[in-house]
Amino acid sequence: MPTRRRFLRAAGAGGLAALAGCQGVGRTGDLDPLAATDLEEFATTQFRGGLRNQGYVDRSVPESVRVDWSLPVNRGEHTAAKSTPVALPGGDLLVAGDTGVLRRVGPGGEVRWAATVTEATRGIHGTPAVANGVAYVGAYDGVLSAWDLEDGGRRWRTPLGDAIGSSPVYYNGVCYVAVEFSTPSGSVEAVDAATGETRWTDSRPTDHPHSTVAIDREAGRLVVGANDGVCYAWTFPGLERAWTFPTEGAIKGPVATTDGLAVFGSWDGSVYAVDLADGTERWSFATDADVMSAPAVADGTVYVGSHDRSVYALDAADGTEGWTFDAGGWVIGAVTRTREHVLAGSYDGRLHAVDAATGEAAWHADGRGRATSGALVTDDAVYYAERSPDPGDAAGMLYRLVG
Repeated sequence: MPTRRRFLRAAGAGGLAALAGCQGVGRTGDLDPLAATDLEEFATTQFRGGLRNQGYVDRSVPESVRVDWSLPVNRGEHTAAKSTPVALPGGDLLVAGDTGVLRRVGPGGEVRWAATVTEATRGIHGTPAVANGVAYVGAYDGVLSAWDLEDGGRRWRTPLGDAIGSSPVYYNGVCYVAVEFSTPSGSVEAVDAATGETRWTDSRPTDHPHSTVAIDREAGRLVVGANDGVCYAWTFPGLERAWTFPTEGAIKGPVATTDGLAVFGSWDGSVYAVDLADGTERWSFATDADVMSAPAVADGTVYVGSHDRSVYALDAADGTEGWTFDAGGWVIGAVTRTREHVLAGSYDGRLHAVDAATGEAAWHADGRGRATSGALVTDDAVYYAERSPDPGDAAGMLYRLVG
């Protein structure tokens, strides 16, 4: 991989685009033009809060918390981060489990309905996207499916590949999702949200793209990472191949975009900020281990976790370190920024709340498994999910925390 990385860097942006262009692109139908509406007008919820995967929620969390209730949702031991619960209109939430079960749950912990999305061993790890009363879910059987929020009935089911570990992104009637193939290889797909028909596909990634795509309308880019260590970019909404940026390790987590930059972590131990226009590196920050965590971006700061047991606050403009928090274990899941705090789950079995300005611990919630989902913050609660405790004979729980 270091040799390949040097070769690709030496090729330059134009050479990279030409090299990538040797791979086939298939199109079916015309995609909708760039919409002028806000995200909230056509999507109820997205993983990481929107198209740019910034992981910011404009709410405050309590000064201290207790567990109100918990519900078993996960059983598998696979180290990928677990699905993050998402809020639904009216106060319910939707949670996907690695057992392949999708549940609609009330604020009192009551299960409204449960639907088995897949029998695949690793079930669901991606977070559903919700729009127009429908949940869009990808699973480890390689199928993207649509589910009615009212009764849990399936609208459609579209096989796309061998596995989907990423979260679908809904935009203007289309679901964009990264797909994995066992060869290994991958693709990025645009699927009609009403019918499940594939409208565009590109088999550009050379290894499993587990990362969730980001769409930056201002910059005119769609970006995603893959296990080959490359961050791939397309124009948006044109979906023509743009640039590639190689690293020396797998890019497992979502890419966040902010102020003309794509920000992401790599299993080479670094966090990168790459210019969305041409794919050149603006800065990088070296941690002491792999970076799988989904970064959060707010107020000119990037917050991201690492396998080195730390959460970092980095200046979004130049990557300089503001503070470091010891989370007591690997931080592989999505980091969430609220108005005053940063929320990060850890392998120490806790969800940590950290002062966003200082990096000082505010509180933590104890679970029994490894906390690897992102945190959902509502007006009256905080929700998160965990892995099954080793050796996996007990369930990983969904927790509701209240003040």
